[in-house]
Amino acid sequence: MTRLELAVDVAAPAATTWAAATDWVRQGEWMLGTRVRVTGGDGTSTGSTLSAFTGIGRFGFVDTMRVTVWEPPVRCVVEHTGRLVRGTGGFRVSGHGDRSEFVWYEDVPWPLAAAFAPGVAWSLRRFARFAERYR
Repeated sequence: MTRLELAVDVAAPAATTWAAATDWVRQGEWMLGTRVRVTGGDGTSTGSTLSAFTGIGRFGFVDTMRVTVWEPPVRCVVEHTGRLVRGTGGFRVSGHGDRSEFVWYEDVPWPLAAAFAPGVAWSLRRFARFAERYR
């Protein structure tokens, strides 16, 4: 496994960036080909579980996760518990006044990291725009 870590600057305060990032059901508005739902807990605490479908139409895979660290508005870590996707992922938010930095990371199999990175980078640029107008 290798850690894929990408960052994006967001023209919004940390609290807004955090709220946008943890609005799980709206993640599909910015994450390429992904729909997320909360499957256990409230989605805003350690132990909550999530299910993400990534793909196009009916073709794709389900990625199940359990929140293992919940430190608003700074850090969220998940453990991927599915058959296909395993390992750790998460994000960090650092505030800089009315701006923030959003850092997304995922432990992925080394051969997939290079193929995965462009889609994540594109999604993070979309995330910045999403967070900047988040309500």
